[in-house]
Amino acid sequence: MTEIRTVQIHFDDLDAMGLLHNSRYALLVERAVSAFWADQGWTFDPATSRFKDVYLAVREFKITYNVPIMGAGEVLVEFWMDRMGRTSGVYGFRVLSADRSVVHADGYRVNVNLDPATLRPAPFSPEIREAATPLLGAPA
Repeated sequence: MTEIRTVQIHFDDLDAMGLLHNSRYALLVERAVSAFWADQGWTFDPATSRFKDVYLAVREFKITYNVPIMGAGEVLVEFWMDRMGRTSGVYGFRVLSADRSVVHADGYRVNVNLDPATLRPAPFSPEIREAATPLLGAPA
């Protein structure tokens, strides 16, 4: 199943030509994925998070740019999990126009769960696995 989130592009996200700066695509994906997890009860603070898994680091990020985004406004970020292994998860994503007619970019992102004491890969908790279940599976 996929999740779709609306994300706002601001004027300061644009480059000198009025296009969304290439580095901002990763930020759009981050905002969408973070909003999903916040809705599930995840926070950056281990004392208030529903999950003990709060040290999640990006290991790899691949973006293919298809059609530039021009100007500020809203876009959609569609994402899902292709795989959730023992210590890492792979998100697939697409950045879409607000009307879903244009795929501006697509790619994947690998996150690794880290042990807070050692900063080494650690197994995901059963709670976060359960919360991630709706994201598992590529879009149709």
